Amino acid sequence: MVVYLDLIFMTNLLMDGAVLATTAWARRKRVVWWRLALASALGAGYVFVLFLPSLHVLFTFAVKSIFSVFMIMTAFGFSSLQNLARDLGMFYFVNFAYAGCMFGLRYLLLSSGDVLNGILLTQTGSTLYQFSTGPLLTVVTAVAAIVLVRHVFVFTKRKQEMTELLAEVTIMIGNVQATCTGLIDTGNQLYDPLTRTPVLVMEAERLKPWLPPAWLERIRRCEVDQLIAGFGGEPFIWQDRLRLVPFRGIGRSTQFMLALKPDRVVIRQGEQTRDITKVLIGLDGGTLSHDSAYQAIIHPAIIAN
Repeated sequence: MVVYLDLIFMTNLLMDGAVLATTAWARRKRVVWWRLALASALGAGYVFVLFLPSLHVLFTFAVKSIFSVFMIMTAFGFSSLQNLARDLGMFYFVNFAYAGCMFGLRYLLLSSGDVLNGILLTQTGSTLYQFSTGPLLTVVTAVAAIVLVRHVFVFTKRKQEMTELLAEVTIMIGNVQATCTGLIDTGNQLYDPLTRTPVLVMEAERLKPWLPPAWLERIRRCEVDQLIAGFGGEPFIWQDRLRLVPFRGIGRSTQFMLALKPDRVVIRQGEQTRDITKVLIGLDGGTLSHDSAYQAIIHPAIIAN
């Protein structure tokens, strides 16, 4: 059997570099390229232990752990035992994620006949798993694993960040109380130009039971000025609470949003509760979140008060 040590070394060097880079990204650490390259070379050099039977003692769990610690300290330095433990934990998590992806992708790329050839039956009836990977398949699965794991990390990170910006919104108008989930959005700078009252944008669907039947479609088409102009034809219990708030959409001219003046709005985020009276509820005819994670957009000025 011919073993290409240079190919094995380069493959491990690239994989170790990808794992360390992902660890740095997940831990929000600044990457110094020469430290990362040195740590990757240290990890890739460990593969030579496999071909030196006399040094089999170096292929133990304790020595592997020590090598991992040296790699982490080489790549990121040492500031405290706590940070070292967190870096090491993330390093192993990324390693296991990559290894699992490569293993799964390897068998996804195999045909049914290949899978059968990879499981050998012994004379006793037990099974022997034989897992072999060529250079090209290793590269393909490694790249696919890197892309997949990075996408999962990005998705999880965004979900976590969004969760920290979510709050429970309770709107009280007379005897009506409506509750939904709101997203605190610093990009929402919508004010009533006359009173400088901040506008909390909410899906009109949440107030559907209290809106006249034809209003939702008009709100979706941004024809709310016509609703105000022709109001006499349809009775509405909150007539004196209606406001028109001008806004400019992306690539559009100035339009109007129908808004309501509530008695109060209660926003609960974690252990904090805010009771706001100076606020307008802007009614949006669409869906604010494609996955229904939130149904309102909270003006940052409301949270700052």
